[in-house]
Amino acid sequence: MGGHILTICYLIASVTFIVGLKMLSHPATARRGNLIAAAGMAIAIFGTIFLPRNGVYLHNYEWIFGGLLIGAIIGTIVAKKVKMTAMPEMVSMFNGMGGACAALISLVEFGHIHEETNISHTVLIIVLGLIIGSVSFAGSMVAWGKLNGKVKDFNFPGQNILNLILLFVTLGMGAWLVFHPHLTFLIYIILCTSLLYGVLFVMPIGGADMPVVISLLNSFTGVAAACGGFLYDNKVMLTGGILVGAAGTLLTILMCKAMNRSLKHVLIGSFGGNAASSSSSGSEGGAYKEISLSDAAMVLSYANKVMIVPGYGLAVAQAQHVCHELEKALVEKGVEVKYAIHPVAGRMPGHMNVLLAEADVSYDKLLEMEAANDEFKTTDVVLVLGANDVVNPAAKNDPASPIYGMPILEVELAKNVIVNKRSMKPGYAGIENALFFQPKTSMLFGDAKKVLQDLVTEVKAS
Repeated sequence: MGGHILTICYLIASVTFIVGLKMLSHPATARRGNLIAAAGMAIAIFGTIFLPRNGVYLHNYEWIFGGLLIGAIIGTIVAKKVKMTAMPEMVSMFNGMGGACAALISLVEFGHIHEETNISHTVLIIVLGLIIGSVSFAGSMVAWGKLNGKVKDFNFPGQNILNLILLFVTLGMGAWLVFHPHLTFLIYIILCTSLLYGVLFVMPIGGADMPVVISLLNSFTGVAAACGGFLYDNKVMLTGGILVGAAGTLLTILMCKAMNRSLKHVLIGSFGGNAASSSSSGSEGGAYKEISLSDAAMVLSYANKVMIVPGYGLAVAQAQHVCHELEKALVEKGVEVKYAIHPVAGRMPGHMNVLLAEADVSYDKLLEMEAANDEFKTTDVVLVLGANDVVNPAAKNDPASPIYGMPILEVELAKNVIVNKRSMKPGYAGIENALFFQPKTSMLFGDAKKVLQDLVTEVKAS
């Protein structure tokens, strides 16, 4: 009887995962979808702990609940304290922990293969889970370090060739272990080479490609978790892993499409890294012009339509709430205000959507890139807040630029462009932005939060 109830629990959990994932596709339902999926996971966890499987109950409850308690406390504290700017690296860290869990499962279960009848099949799953989980863990930790600035891009001549050799050697040892499972020392060599490959795999990839890398590593973790589901014949673990793997893969493809780059170029191109060449087209275009706060407020107040382009600078300044205040102040004056969201703005997919949702910005005002580009021609003023590479016209008209061909927000089509930045320093991709030197562009320097607060005051007074 208990086994049937456990199966029902797993079925409920699997359904909640699918429903939750579907709801995550829209900002209005994302929070509720996350809670639904979490509830399903809770049902699966407690069902596994308290209900028998094949007539056998779990034991060592003190270890189980000790681990759950420690993990819950650490996870809650980290999630409560994390800033919106640090959300991408937290996602990378949590994703890496998932890969580490999958790798540890493979190591533990390798010691139990003598109990299996179909040893080769079991070892194959163990090896796949170990390699994919280890690569995901090591790569995610490097991505975490890059996103918080503690790890710099690193590459050397022949690194891609070395990576390929290391990958083929790892896969070759894995294949050898499948047919010779008594060579137990190979499992530890595979672990080390997989971890090394994970580090070398991510190290040369530049900052501008990090959203793609995060999505790819996320899919790796899902596949590794699915391998664990195969090992334990656990339907909910298998379903969850497949969903994460498939979603991560699709998101990776969408991110590559959004940047007009193939996955191969992302992995070997070092785009946005230290090796990326800096475009000089902007500095050759002439001097930039500044605009005062009062003039910027006047231009915004008397516009019919304003588009706001949020970027990482907005997140760094934690200025999403005061940005919403500016939006409301302009709306009160009869100005139509919308937000233009680039799919790879920030440090991970959906970063800007989450940021603005936290400030209770209406979802109807958030326009995706294609819709926003259709409206720029009828826009009086575009206010760029900390965005850089996603509005760089070099992506359209400079074949020598590393971002050439990447779809951008075509803000230069608007009548006026006001760009708020701390300085003229290049963006995350490390290249100059020609937009800043165009005649219709005005620079408004300063911390985004302070500038927006002053703009709100000026707008209300005008």
